[in-house]
Amino acid sequence: MAAQPHRPLNLTNIPPSKTAARPKTRRSAGTALPSLDWTAGHGPITGALSAATGAGAVALLGAATSMPPGWPMLVGTAGAIGHGVGHSIRRRLTARTAVTRAASWLLAGGWTAWAMATDPLTWAAAGTLATLGVGIGAMATGATIHEEAAEEERISTEAKTLSSRLDGQREAVAREWADRVRRVTGVEVHVFAVEFWKTGAGFSLAAELPGSGATWDRIAAAARALATDARLPLGCTVYVEEGDRQGRVVLDIATKNIMAQDHPYPDDYTALSILTGIPWGLLPNSDVVEVLLREACALILGPPGSGKSTFIDVVLAGFARCTDVVTWVVDLKAGAAGIPWVRPWLEAQGRIAPKPGAAPAPPGTRPGVDWIASTPAEALRMFQAVLAVNAARQREYQGLMDEQDTTLLPVSPALPQIQIVVDEGAELLSTPDFRDPVMKQLKELVGKSMRTTRAMGIRLVLTAVDGNVSALGDTSVRKFSPVGVALTSGESSGNNLAKLFPRAKVDTRQLTAKGTGVIGAAGADGFAPTGFKGWRTSPAMVRAVSLATDRRRPVLDEVSARAAGEDYARRWEEDRAGWLWTAIPAATRDDSTGGSTNTAPTPQRPARPGGLNLSYQRPAATDPGQDDADTLADRLMKQIDIVYGTTDEPPARTDRPQEPAPTAPTGPAGPDWLPDALDAIESAGAAGLKVSAVADLVRRDRKTVRAALQAAVERGFLVYRDNGPQSVYVHPDHA
Repeated sequence: MAAQPHRPLNLTNIPPSKTAARPKTRRSAGTALPSLDWTAGHGPITGALSAATGAGAVALLGAATSMPPGWPMLVGTAGAIGHGVGHSIRRRLTARTAVTRAASWLLAGGWTAWAMATDPLTWAAAGTLATLGVGIGAMATGATIHEEAAEEERISTEAKTLSSRLDGQREAVAREWADRVRRVTGVEVHVFAVEFWKTGAGFSLAAELPGSGATWDRIAAAARALATDARLPLGCTVYVEEGDRQGRVVLDIATKNIMAQDHPYPDDYTALSILTGIPWGLLPNSDVVEVLLREACALILGPPGSGKSTFIDVVLAGFARCTDVVTWVVDLKAGAAGIPWVRPWLEAQGRIAPKPGAAPAPPGTRPGVDWIASTPAEALRMFQAVLAVNAARQREYQGLMDEQDTTLLPVSPALPQIQIVVDEGAELLSTPDFRDPVMKQLKELVGKSMRTTRAMGIRLVLTAVDGNVSALGDTSVRKFSPVGVALTSGESSGNNLAKLFPRAKVDTRQLTAKGTGVIGAAGADGFAPTGFKGWRTSPAMVRAVSLATDRRRPVLDEVSARAAGEDYARRWEEDRAGWLWTAIPAATRDDSTGGSTNTAPTPQRPARPGGLNLSYQRPAATDPGQDDADTLADRLMKQIDIVYGTTDEPPARTDRPQEPAPTAPTGPAGPDWLPDALDAIESAGAAGLKVSAVADLVRRDRKTVRAALQAAVERGFLVYRDNGPQSVYVHPDHA
């Protein structure tokens, strides 16, 4: 379901001395050997011809102009000293090369002086010049061959020295950790490979287990003790996993705590695909952890202050970079998770003004997310559209799937996947059914969407404070979320790691920095739970990602948009999305034209009174500057009365039912151990649990437990099945 978070230790390609990386030398870097004649940049033969030709030309010119014969000799001497000796020393060339260069300069200068003193147009001069050229070429060729042989010898010596030093480090590390494993765990291992991480933050070991029945789990159980014995810095852990075959174990040892550092989201906003993995953070070795979400839902757990909201921005940024994903957001806390992603669009529409110092978004900018639901009624519309799209895709794209011989919808930019991000899913999933019919129906549709839409390219990412049944509604959310993230910073009670990954052996006591946690994915293509660090985000980063990806983000395919109907087509109209810009203070709105014009990317209709957009009930003020405090307070109280029904409502709309007022769902009240008890009863299924079993589980007396469970029954969280001595408490889903 998810991509391997890091490259496993290569057990066959650990660089030994024979394969140590060669240092970059002049020859390996592509720097040619210097020429041996007056003109640099030529090979030996070309250089010899150039030297002979140049000498002959100078001799003819000197004889014709009565040049003193001593001048060529002076030039040859200067060339021998400067180019032949000095340049060779600076380039650290061999003595043979230096002698060859100096001799070529002296011979050329001497012949030129002799020819000028006699006659350069005689057969004797021509013959000696040809002999001079051949001699210089032969010397240059021999010097080049000798220089290459000397350079190869230097390369070999440097490589051997480097390899010897690395091998010495590897051998020392291997001996140290083999002894440590034997001392701490009692298992005698043979470390046969050591790989230092490129980031310098640690190293990995591969070891063979003895044939005495020891398994890698035994070493994994002692990971904390191994880190303590090695005196690793705080935040550095020992991660143990099975090797490439049974009987082998791999240890990842972090020596530098990158978890305690802030890592901004990378400014590389290149295109991604839902089919190839989306980056969600950094592993202890600084490698990027990527998840595959084409077929997987994801569940993100984190207490307040753990960095969950920041992590949601990372998730949304990854989806925005995908060229085959359309993102919908559900946030019942006034849509806070999605507002930063639509701000550039609001600026482009003239709804709000840019922040001071920021360039305005260009015209035509689209919303960074395709749909935002901030109320239960809007979320209900969204999930009704989800199921309608799922049914339409199953009907309309059967031919396409048959053509490509697959049972999964072939996701592409023309046929994008729909990713629904539900922030704080506890508000949506944990509401008792009897409290609100809208929330009841919404809860059912969310569960159905998770169960039935995988093949048609619709997946969910949900967040919650913890993984108890009281927060998730039931355990099916965990069952249908193969990708899990447990943010561990700020945990004061409970253990989200144990709820998501019951058998994980990760020391969360070392993962206390904000944004740290454990990530894992079930399935054949998944990876074992491992610690990770999320990136730091900011509103400026969200804006940058939204603008950088604006032109390449896909739009919903025609079949799906038609199936979603009017609810989708009218999602940006003022009676549904007006809260996005009316919530912005007037000082930041662009009122230069006397009011904004709705130019949203969907067909517009006249604004209607009522709904959640309270600006439509606001009386027009002739001079806003004259509004005193009493007037503003009275207006605010009237708006509150309209929302919560404490005074007469405005006239009801006739075209469709008015949205119900939002409720404030609450979880089960009671002692702190009650959520764990409800979770255990839910896991027991239809058989339920007796009071005695629950009392043993939570370590409380039966009287106390019975009173708390009976109170939960009265609130609708449990069902009591009276059967005399065999009476049990059952979760409502299994009653």
